Amino acid sequence: MTGEIPDKDEAFMRRCIDVAQCARRRGDAPVGALIVRDGQVIAEAGERVDSALDIAGHAEVVAIRLACEVIGSLELTGCSLYTSAEPCVMCAYAIRQTGIGRVVFGAAVPAMGSVTSRYPILSAEKVLGWPEPPIVIEGVLGAECAGLFSPR
Repeated sequence: MTGEIPDKDEAFMRRCIDVAQCARRRGDAPVGALIVRDGQVIAEAGERVDSALDIAGHAEVVAIRLACEVIGSLELTGCSLYTSAEPCVMCAYAIRQTGIGRVVFGAAVPAMGSVTSRYPILSAEKVLGWPEPPIVIEGVLGAECAGLFSPR
């Protein structure tokens, strides 16, 4: 990302960092995610893979599930997803299928991320049968988000 970070993006990413720290204290990977609609957080979640014994318990997927319950629909058009770590391919599928229009992430995960790896599922154009890719904003508070993965 180049240029200045909008205040709202920084504020929402700071909340993701707080949620990620809670996940780490629980024994999970330090990832936090928010779903925002009309400037309001409608769902937030920390990683829950280990604590819930749920292989699909990634923060982004859990936040998407909660947002769908709040809205009463699998359609999240008009929503933004904020996450402290670049979404993986599994999370990218959930993002694309629910029509989330904007994704903002902190730390890049080049080994398996859905934007910076060799499998850019989140940003790929014209995937047969999939909605258009969301707008992706990378690196918001990236150093702070990457620091979540440093040994304590």
